[in-house]
Amino acid sequence: MRSTSRGPVFVGRQTELSLLTKRLDHIARSGRGLAVAVRGRHQVGKSRLAQELCNRAGLPYLYFTAVKGASVTKSTSQFLAALTESDLPNDHALLPGTPPTGGWGDLLRVLAGSLPDQPCIVVLDELPWLNEQDDTFDGHLQVVWDRLLSRRPVLLLLLGSDLHMMQRLTAYDRPFYGRADNLVLGPLNLGETATAAGLTGSDAIDAHLITGGLPGMLLRWPSGTSADDYLREECADPASPLFIVPEQSLASEFPNPDVARRVLEGVGGDSRAFASIAGIAGGRSGPISSGTLSPLLRQLTDDKQVLVADHPLSTVSGKPVLYRVADSNLRLYLAVLRDVYNLTQRGRPEAGYALFQNRWTSWRGRAVEPLIRMSLEQATVAGGIPWREAQFVGGWWNRQFNPEIDLVGADRAPVASQIYFCGSLKWLGTPFGAHDLHKLQNGARQVPGFDASSTGLLVVSRSGANLPADAVDVVWGPGDVVAAWQS
Repeated sequence: MRSTSRGPVFVGRQTELSLLTKRLDHIARSGRGLAVAVRGRHQVGKSRLAQELCNRAGLPYLYFTAVKGASVTKSTSQFLAALTESDLPNDHALLPGTPPTGGWGDLLRVLAGSLPDQPCIVVLDELPWLNEQDDTFDGHLQVVWDRLLSRRPVLLLLLGSDLHMMQRLTAYDRPFYGRADNLVLGPLNLGETATAAGLTGSDAIDAHLITGGLPGMLLRWPSGTSADDYLREECADPASPLFIVPEQSLASEFPNPDVARRVLEGVGGDSRAFASIAGIAGGRSGPISSGTLSPLLRQLTDDKQVLVADHPLSTVSGKPVLYRVADSNLRLYLAVLRDVYNLTQRGRPEAGYALFQNRWTSWRGRAVEPLIRMSLEQATVAGGIPWREAQFVGGWWNRQFNPEIDLVGADRAPVASQIYFCGSLKWLGTPFGAHDLHKLQNGARQVPGFDASSTGLLVVSRSGANLPADAVDVVWGPGDVVAAWQS
């Protein structure tokens, strides 16, 4: 989505809209309800997607957004008011004037009794907040769904930003298990970001790294504006979403300055290996113990999904595992923008922008790696590179990080049966040259599974390559990276 003189334009999400429309078609044919649990991080566009579906479907719908911290009495009153104001009920006169005394169980029965005979949509946004207010809510929902709602032609969309709580909603030991499909909403992909920001090539890639592909942030990106111009303006605005969105994300998921938050901030500051994370997140007594840090890292990667664990990719198991912040916008905030924000709040936006410029190039050179790897994986699907069997693209390193191979394409991960290519990524202001090629050739030979007779070589460079024509198999530039998502 991006803003124009005619209002917000909806960009991307065609796959998700198609999946939800398919469910509406099934509801129309069968006359029975379906439920979908939609989860994704703050500002990823869950609410906008649900509203767009409602707008395009042209069906009666109810959209209710829970309020964090509200009492059950307040929430049920707000829900009844939303139902009364919607076009959903067959007969508004049959609705009660006040919420029933039985709380959510009775109110959900009122909802079921008010549904029309034609297909319709009910959206419950920020569902985890309803569970916070009443820990029996999902039990009531399950009972009413089984007995009443599922027998009506309704698409029930359950939205939530707390990834762990939304996963728990449909877990095997919870009441709603097996009753809802799960739809995980990630950021916009690079091609969609390019369209939303009106940019191409390296400018589009910069915009994607800065915003993390979050639609809520891209709405504020003036179409066609370069990253430099955008940052110069935003650094002068202490209320910019560039600062506020990641800070709100931290406050909602990590409200207390505990060990988990220190671990996240350590990884965001580019402490990626286990030992360095333990040291920087420790206290006066020294590094965090392995017994404490290991479960915390599992929680942050598996439950909260705020971190990603990268394993060296080759034909043998390797170490160490390296961690990174999954959302590039949050990663940028922790590494650079938080310090910029502090200067901006103190009335020194010029100093903040200068600080950003000083750190941006080196940060970008590292942060672009996972985006390039995903783009290469995307290209294999469309045949954009000559190794269609390379279903996974990662990197390889040894314990000494000498060498580090930026790009490794293989048939599976993290332990492959065959390596199809090794590659180097240079995202600086100079072309990839003979010295870089020599370093890639020597390093690639050390990757377990590399075969000089069959393993290809690939180069991805922001500033092109100054190489003989047959030196490597593939050379990619920024335009190729973006095009991988637009084919």
